[in-house]
Amino acid sequence: MAAAGADFVEVGVPFSDPLADGPTIQRTTQTALEQGMTVARVLDLVRGAAVDVPVIIMTYLNPVLAYGVQRFAKEAHEAGAAGVLLTDLPAGADPAVEKTVTNSSLALIRLVAPTTDAARLKIALAGASGFVYLISRLGVTGARTDVPPDLDAQVQRIRKASSPHLPVAVGFGIGTPAQAAAAARSADGVIVGSALMDALAKGGISDMERLTRELAAAVHG
Repeated sequence: MAAAGADFVEVGVPFSDPLADGPTIQRTTQTALEQGMTVARVLDLVRGAAVDVPVIIMTYLNPVLAYGVQRFAKEAHEAGAAGVLLTDLPAGADPAVEKTVTNSSLALIRLVAPTTDAARLKIALAGASGFVYLISRLGVTGARTDVPPDLDAQVQRIRKASSPHLPVAVGFGIGTPAQAAAAARSADGVIVGSALMDALAKGGISDMERLTRELAAAVHG
């Protein structure tokens, strides 16, 4: 993916109850668990890949707690990860976990939804670093057919509330080059997951690489 033009790579740590994810990521998560994938093995893969673009670890809180928060933060940073996204950890819910992550030099990436009000947005952005992950629509992950019409307004709302300015990357529901290009006209980055996993399942590495190149060309263009 890095060689195909991705500006950063998001690596998911599988969890048995992926409540934010749709059918595609649920399926790939289950397959990974059945094949014995663990937090330690994910970090080994990141370390071994040694890609020249930032790697973001995306997971749920449970696997990190089971592994040990301090151990995870230290070893993720040592493996070469640039940041972490804890999908089900609301901002401010566990300051000790957040502090452990930020003290490790990992970026603590926040999720922001279209329904996040102004007061909550201020709290979420206060401890954020790296970039802000804007969930483009309500619901779970998975490719959709269009880009929300209010996307530009949502991006601008986050930019105005962010000080210092953090890049805004849009995810959830984006799966085609046309959608990626439309999102990139508003946002600083575009995140694609399910569509890439579907391409991998249907056509292997070559199909995933082809889609990555198409998405990168659309975003950079």
